[in-house]
Amino acid sequence: MEKVERNLMEPIGEVNLQATKMDLSNTAKKVQAKIENFLVKKGYLLVVVGFLLGRALILSKLTPFGLPFFAVVYLLKKDRAPLALVGLIAGAATISITNAASTFAITFLFMLFYQATKKWLKNEAKGLPIYVSLILTAGKLAESFVTTKDLSLYDGMMAVVQGCLAFILTLIFMQSIPLLTMNKRKQSLTTEEIVCLIIMLASIMTGTIGWVAYDLSIEHIMSRYLVLVFSFVAGATVGSTVGVVTGLIFSLANVSSFSNMSLLAFSGVLGGLLKEGKKIGVSAGLLIATLLIGMYGEGSGSILLTVLESTAAIVLFLLTPKSLTSRLAKYIPGTPEYTAEQQKYMRKMRDVTAQRVAQFSTVFHALSQSFSNSGEQDDFEEEDRELDYFLSNVTEKTCQTCFKKEQCWSKNFTKTYEYMGEIIHEMDQNTGTVSQRLSRDFDKYCTRSKKVMDVIQQELTFYQANQKLKKKVMESRRLVADQLLGVSEVMENFAKEIQRERENHHKQEEQILEALLEFGIEIENVEIYSLEQGNVDIDIVLPFGNSHGECEKLIAPMLSDILGETIVVNTETGFNKSNGFCQVTFKSTKAFVVDTGVAHAAKDGGFVSGDSYSTIELGGGKFAIAISDGMGNGERAHIESTETLKLLQKILKSGIEEKVAIKSVNSILSLRTTDEIFSTLDLAMIDLQNAAAKFLKIGSTPSFIKRGDRVIKIQASNLPMGILQEFEVDVVSQQLKAGDLLIMMSDGVFEGPKHVENYELWMKRKIKELETDDPQEVADLIMEEVIRSRSGLIGDDMTVTVAKIKHNTPKWASIPVQKMKRRA
Repeated sequence: MEKVERNLMEPIGEVNLQATKMDLSNTAKKVQAKIENFLVKKGYLLVVVGFLLGRALILSKLTPFGLPFFAVVYLLKKDRAPLALVGLIAGAATISITNAASTFAITFLFMLFYQATKKWLKNEAKGLPIYVSLILTAGKLAESFVTTKDLSLYDGMMAVVQGCLAFILTLIFMQSIPLLTMNKRKQSLTTEEIVCLIIMLASIMTGTIGWVAYDLSIEHIMSRYLVLVFSFVAGATVGSTVGVVTGLIFSLANVSSFSNMSLLAFSGVLGGLLKEGKKIGVSAGLLIATLLIGMYGEGSGSILLTVLESTAAIVLFLLTPKSLTSRLAKYIPGTPEYTAEQQKYMRKMRDVTAQRVAQFSTVFHALSQSFSNSGEQDDFEEEDRELDYFLSNVTEKTCQTCFKKEQCWSKNFTKTYEYMGEIIHEMDQNTGTVSQRLSRDFDKYCTRSKKVMDVIQQELTFYQANQKLKKKVMESRRLVADQLLGVSEVMENFAKEIQRERENHHKQEEQILEALLEFGIEIENVEIYSLEQGNVDIDIVLPFGNSHGECEKLIAPMLSDILGETIVVNTETGFNKSNGFCQVTFKSTKAFVVDTGVAHAAKDGGFVSGDSYSTIELGGGKFAIAISDGMGNGERAHIESTETLKLLQKILKSGIEEKVAIKSVNSILSLRTTDEIFSTLDLAMIDLQNAAAKFLKIGSTPSFIKRGDRVIKIQASNLPMGILQEFEVDVVSQQLKAGDLLIMMSDGVFEGPKHVENYELWMKRKIKELETDDPQEVADLIMEEVIRSRSGLIGDDMTVTVAKIKHNTPKWASIPVQKMKRRA
């Protein structure tokens, strides 16, 4: 008994409310999907819409809705046209049997006439409204003649009015009916499509005129419900538009409903303004509008009835699933759901693009690996294999027909092989000759020694040419591998840049706008693209031109104080008289700037120098200074040095890393000519944000940094470009400071002074004795000192570049305002 009681006291199990909630949600989604499938995909929604439009009236007499509706469905969805016709005839039958017969006859006349003349139509969509207008006008005239046996001017005017209305309604339905029948919607709705949709929905609801439930008018409930939905989804503008359009159409259908238009418009405005309160706020807007407008009614009974109708509309609105309103909001521009949908689409496109770029990067990386691995073989095995091939060619032409073949290659293989190898080695090293000792020994050993040596020398010529060609091929492979690897890295970085999502800076935009307005500067709009340190990008639209320098004198200094870094005017579109606005882009300025000076001279005072120099403004806040010295002097050396710098400049600007760029230039120079033409390269890369410098010296002379009374030497040991294919670039890093002078020179300047034992000490002393810090003056003075030391003679091409590092001081000081926080 105790055991039974204990079992009864124990809990049977837990109730999983989360799972129950999910089951209910899934069930609701399934029911919604089935309803949507029945109404939209199978087309039975057209029966309902046709029924309401079939009984819709204008001025209590005109029925212009039926034929335009059927004609548009017949054009767009011919297989669903019978459903639309059934609905129209059923709706018309609720007015009168005569009206149903007239609807069927006019529809049949349209199909007959349309099918007979369709082959002459070039554009069916453009011709349809005219067909509908003419057929409906003719049909209504025929109907009046049949029923009254006479045609009056009034009947003719009413028929023409219905024809004109049918023309307009056909155009409207052609825009709006696809929104009901197509399962796949467009990305967004245009303003015209939204208005057409509203007119169509209002026209459909006119079919409910005269329906009453518990003394409540169905038309009033449905019209207010429509206003509630659009006010909640799209705000006051669209809500008031829906109210006005719906009220206008209802008043055309029934003149007594004219006073309802003000209620609908007012409730649309109030509901839209209170949409931040969600459905309760929008509902409160309708109730307030109902009470205010109801004061003009006829007594308390009328107010009570109007309030009850609004309450019924609110109940329907509250019961509307969120999924329906969210889906509608996705297609109306300006709504948060539409913005989210657009961002989702753009994010998807961005991810797809980044993925494709990353795939290309992977392909290039794989190709680079393939070219690199194809040359990685065991050198010893390769040499043995090539020696075997070489000896097989020699023996085929000499030993193959010798009577001592068996004795040499079978019984004494090792000794014969060693003799052959030694002869090949000495001929290769001594340009085709062998030592007398080896020649004498081999004559004793081989009966055909002279012929064997001649064949070896002949084959050696082919072998050396083959080795040279193979070396060129290997160098080409390495060059292609390096280039592909560099491209792969650039594309990988580009893919990462694409995937960087633009941050939302709404709060910061409001803070900047408020700060500028408080200062008295009139601003139309502020849009922030980036607040990253050193990479700020802000667009400001001004309602005036920048004729007095307001942007650089006021706005940029204020932004500098707000953001804590120097901001300057980057671009300005100029005042546009058509819209009255001027757009200005503000960006971060660099923390440092570089002033440069150059002095150069050709050998013996000639016009063409073998030295070339370049100052390169790279992206990402980097500044490069380069000097290249081609081997020798004159035009050939000038061409080599110029080509070196041009190649380097293009490769660096593409975003490829400095080391890879220099290796690529070196490979190209070594491959493109068989002449012994080499170039030196002296490259300095300066980061303008922190003044950090990287020096890459390829066969070049030292550089010097003058910092006050100190002179710092920068030196690296690398051979000139084009001599070796494989070499490691020695990179020297140095932190520069404001006021530093960076002095770079070619060997003609560094080694130019005559009767000087230690060039380095002489150059340091001359730099230290300089009393000026102007870059151009420094370059001229160093050049002058070197030429004076040679008694005015210029013994080699000379180039000096001097760069002065300075803090970037803005022209206008920052204006203190309230600070703002950057988005993390």
